[in-house]
Amino acid sequence: MVIKTDQCSYTEYRIYPGHGQKFVAKDAKVSFFINAKADSLFHQRIKPVKLRWTQAWRRMNKKGKVDEGSKKKARKAQKFQKAIVGMSLDDIKKKKAQRPELRAQREKEAKEAKAKAASQKKTAAKPAVPKTKAKADKGPKMPKGGGAGGGAKNFKGKK
Repeated sequence: MVIKTDQCSYTEYRIYPGHGQKFVAKDAKVSFFINAKADSLFHQRIKPVKLRWTQAWRRMNKKGKVDEGSKKKARKAQKFQKAIVGMSLDDIKKKKAQRPELRAQREKEAKEAKAKAASQKKTAAKPAVPKTKAKADKGPKMPKGGGAGGGAKNFKGKK
């Protein structure tokens, strides 16, 4: 057996037959309240969203029935490769595709070549003579403001 229930226009609770109060406004809008409390709060113009026990507040604050599937999933950041200075994207992909042993061997060869070039450069370079920096004689240091010292600062420009 199905019982016809109405809904409270303030609290959104179900109102069973024989309960509640109907209120018809001057503009012929019908409001149906579950109890005198809801009726009174409606006429005081207190918003149902501000009362924790109403369904409107629960909906605004995401309480109660929430479907698990409808929740937003955090999107996983996708990996993205960009070219690095001195190396194009194609070069990077080729290097990744190489076998680790080959890569290690090539890196070792490159290090040896670099070390060899550095040692040749050291032997070819002349012994560097350290340069001495000659400071220009500016005279004694003066305080900021150019005054003779501990005079009072006058910010307003009056003398």
